[in-house]
Amino acid sequence: MCLARSPWAGFRRWSWRPGWNRRNKSRMQENLATVRDDMIAFIEGHGMRRFQAYVNEDVQSVMWDFHENPDSWKDFVELAKHSGSPFLTMNDVTLDREDVDFLVERLRNAPYASEEDVEEARWLRAYIDKTGFVQLGFPFQGTMFICEVSTEWYDRYQRLMDMAEDLGGITYDTEDSDDEH
Repeated sequence: MCLARSPWAGFRRWSWRPGWNRRNKSRMQENLATVRDDMIAFIEGHGMRRFQAYVNEDVQSVMWDFHENPDSWKDFVELAKHSGSPFLTMNDVTLDREDVDFLVERLRNAPYASEEDVEEARWLRAYIDKTGFVQLGFPFQGTMFICEVSTEWYDRYQRLMDMAEDLGGITYDTEDSDDEH
């Protein structure tokens, strides 16, 4: 999945939820593919269905707090089941070479990006074909309950994508506005 082409490319993953605190999110190993597969098996083992979807900031939601327990996503799935939800939404992001190349190029061409930022983006090549983010969610009484798991490198990737978007979105007015009148 290339984030440059995805509908949520560049959106600020953690800053859009008021009061959101990074401690609410669980940090795991460098590749979440096994965790994702365990989630799928656990969900299906509870007789629930999965709906492949990403819940964005436009939806009223409540974030799951892991309380330093990386396996508490199982409690989240059990809560969904006990709440009567017949399904969970699920989304995951695996880093592609195109994602990294796009980011490196974007930062290289950004007017105020530093060489350290470009090097950090290049460093992300070590994580190509690894899963860095998984989101589970279930609806209950008009609110989506969300459980997100990410890796350190994915958070860095997202921060660099946000920076590249911010730097790329700056416009420069070379004419003095008084000259126009």
